[in-house]
Amino acid sequence: MAGERGEDRTFVEQDGVGVPDQLQRLWTPHRMAYIRGENKPDGDGESGCPFCRLAGLDDETALILARGETVFAVLNLYPYNPGHLMVVPYRHVADYTDLTAEETAEVADFTKRAMRVIRTVSQAHGFNIGLNQGVAAGAGIAAHLHQHVVPRWGGDSNFMPVIGHTKVLPQLLGETRKLLAEAW
Repeated sequence: MAGERGEDRTFVEQDGVGVPDQLQRLWTPHRMAYIRGENKPDGDGESGCPFCRLAGLDDETALILARGETVFAVLNLYPYNPGHLMVVPYRHVADYTDLTAEETAEVADFTKRAMRVIRTVSQAHGFNIGLNQGVAAGAGIAAHLHQHVVPRWGGDSNFMPVIGHTKVLPQLLGETRKLLAEAW
């Protein structure tokens, strides 16, 4: 019978979606904001910079975990893994070489602190830490420096991201923020 799949599972046929197949779908509509480029800066100026805007919001709304004198730690809206955060200078600066000695030291301190907190909260097995300097290097927001801290676990690159091109995140960002901010 049309529309049946197996003995006890059914699906609704929808006009224009093609021939039904045996694949399951994981819907992630929140990713459309990223795909459409929503909230992406319209230029190099501070007025269109999401990091500059976040610094002026309250911590919970902005998903800020901690604030320092010259930098803050914030969750990535489009995380590679749960707990993926960024260390961001308050000052709108694009290049690592343009940081002051104080900013450089606090970026390093916040990175170490982030690693300790994530290990405590979620027992991460390892980390990817890095700066993408410039659009050619993969920076999504090249005009405002930000260092990624991505927790990793053995086996976290399983069939879902490798074959299915889908990342499964087991926790909402607000819940992740609360856990990390409390442990900070």
